[in-house]
Amino acid sequence: MSKIERIFEAYIDAYNRITIIVPKSYHSEPASTFYLQGTEGMFDLPISNVTDIIYATKYECVHPYRIEIGTRYDVVDQYGTKTDLQIGAVIRTKEFDETFRYDGTDLGFTYTKEKTTWKVWAPTASSVKLRIYKEYIEEYNMERHKSGVWSYALLEDCEQYEYTFLLCINLDWRETTDSYSVAVTAGSGRSVVVDMNKTKSVPPIKTPFTNKTDAIIYEAHVRDITIQDEEIKFKGKYKGLTETADSDKAVGISYLKDLGITHLELLPVNDFGGVEDDGSETTYNWGYNPIHFNVPEGSYSTRPDDPYNRIIELKELIATLHENGIRVIMDVVYNHIYIYEDCSFGKTVPGYYFRYDQNGMPSNGTGVGNDIASERYMARKFIVDSVTFWAKEYGVDGFRFDLMGILDVDTLNHIRRSVDKINPEIILLGEGWNLNTPLPYEVRASNHNAGKMSGIAFFNDYFRDTIKGSTFHPSVKGYALGNSSLKEDVKSLLTGSVLRNSQGECICTKPVQSINYVECHDNYTMWDKLIISNKDENDATKRKRHSLATAFVLLSQGIPFLHAGQEFYRTKQGVENSYNSPDAINQLDWQRRDMHQETVDYLKELIHLRKSHGAFRLAREKEVKKHMRVVEISEQVIGYHLKNVGRYGKWKEIHVYFHTGEKPHHLTLQDKNWVILAYGREVNVDGLYEVVDFIELIPLSVCVLVK
Repeated sequence: MSKIERIFEAYIDAYNRITIIVPKSYHSEPASTFYLQGTEGMFDLPISNVTDIIYATKYECVHPYRIEIGTRYDVVDQYGTKTDLQIGAVIRTKEFDETFRYDGTDLGFTYTKEKTTWKVWAPTASSVKLRIYKEYIEEYNMERHKSGVWSYALLEDCEQYEYTFLLCINLDWRETTDSYSVAVTAGSGRSVVVDMNKTKSVPPIKTPFTNKTDAIIYEAHVRDITIQDEEIKFKGKYKGLTETADSDKAVGISYLKDLGITHLELLPVNDFGGVEDDGSETTYNWGYNPIHFNVPEGSYSTRPDDPYNRIIELKELIATLHENGIRVIMDVVYNHIYIYEDCSFGKTVPGYYFRYDQNGMPSNGTGVGNDIASERYMARKFIVDSVTFWAKEYGVDGFRFDLMGILDVDTLNHIRRSVDKINPEIILLGEGWNLNTPLPYEVRASNHNAGKMSGIAFFNDYFRDTIKGSTFHPSVKGYALGNSSLKEDVKSLLTGSVLRNSQGECICTKPVQSINYVECHDNYTMWDKLIISNKDENDATKRKRHSLATAFVLLSQGIPFLHAGQEFYRTKQGVENSYNSPDAINQLDWQRRDMHQETVDYLKELIHLRKSHGAFRLAREKEVKKHMRVVEISEQVIGYHLKNVGRYGKWKEIHVYFHTGEKPHHLTLQDKNWVILAYGREVNVDGLYEVVDFIELIPLSVCVLVK
């Protein structure tokens, strides 16, 4: 359709307010009268305010009429010139939300062999058509219902029909895929009807998951973890991650199982942009470019042209992980959309799903051009519907919310309540950074509001930067890398950040809220940072510091989080932000794993040690305060004592000491006769040997003693 030419423009910005923009080039005399013309006649529009805006004059008209959204109105000036009344800021008012809220669970399509019904929420549309793609195109006029939902039922077997919606909004027709799509064509151009009953359900893990602090999370990218290994047949694919090796070297799931992790956190596996669905090696992306939130990514499937294939292969991957005792966390990106101008949200209900600044421009707290307005009723509903869809249909065990600080507190709490009805063992965690979005500070789902979201865990950047050193200033060292001045803050971190730090703050309300980490997909890997911050040390010393930092992660209260390859000093060749770097930078280097198998085995035993006794993973603040005492031995030796913890495991008393110095430290023990579980590079949960009343702490290592 050709571009609509308007002499002047009029917008409904509230149910009782219309804003009219008249170019100064239109007429030399200012307007004195406007009229609203609808199906019931023409009415005066009183001008309440006039503002000069350089190229035009803005008139605000407050009126008493009830305007029906989705119905055609015109605004007529004193000369008889008319323009259509367009949808403006009214779409972001509470009254709009209350008028058009829809609580049904049937948006998208509902399929049976005899009939398929489509429903789309589009309250600002004056007309909506369902477009079906066969050998030819068929179009059907959809029927408008209460709450702005449009529907159409086709009485035939519509399986694998490709479809889009055509919507007329502000006299402009636009075609879009379905925001509630569960399957799409290769390239994501059209939505597809599928029978989800033909895809197998994913059985849950039978072993109960009592406390969320029992989790040990391992973050990986489907392509990274499978693309290099010679043993993997389906490189870069869902199926590749399900493979096991014929050789002695564990790969894929067998490697993860052997490592001892409990949860595999996958970087986004929903449909995203920035890569070709054919899996071409010329394109790479982490996946933070969401297009369809409820559709598996096509580039990871072996047949992206088959809408069923990606669904089945992702379900098979999750099921196989479950069979091997590994739960799955999805990295989800509900904070923004890939291309704002082309997305189904923007085409279906323009102006609703995103936040805008005081000048009416899209806000950009995400840094990628748009922020999803989670606080609006139907935006929140979509997010909750999407999360529960993945939990029910795919058996997902957890969700990691990218840039969670863009979202609001109520949305996260609503998600928590919703997933608890499905599976209360589901972990919800996210990046609680405080981002510059128009959402009020007190309702952002950020770290500072942790007390308002007791069921949500937060990435503890305070832990990361204190133990490793500044992420954004790579030359700055953390405590494990030699900066002893940070010891006071380390004391709080060891407790799951429930005790006050040097600034008098409690970062978390309970240990289950603290995601302890020193490395993730973002920024430099720890090894690459060490090359910068500890450049004067030899590689052997750097490796000891690296392992010590990881030991802090695994032996502190809270939830430990490991980045894939961290266990063998992963490097990205100095590339700090590798979101679209080639495989040569991002792939897990399994030869490097073989070179550092001793370190892999050491960290594997530390994981086993953590899992062997519940006192290493206390779930409640009161338990930490009752049983744990942090001790400072010297500037470079810090640790903790766990007392009277026999109810949590075999040992009644546990002492843990982290030594960040480069010289041995003689430690006199207050009590006699201790069993050493970890010393230097040796770890054995059954005990290495006994000591009587003193021990020589090895430099750059952790020591664990029990009785």
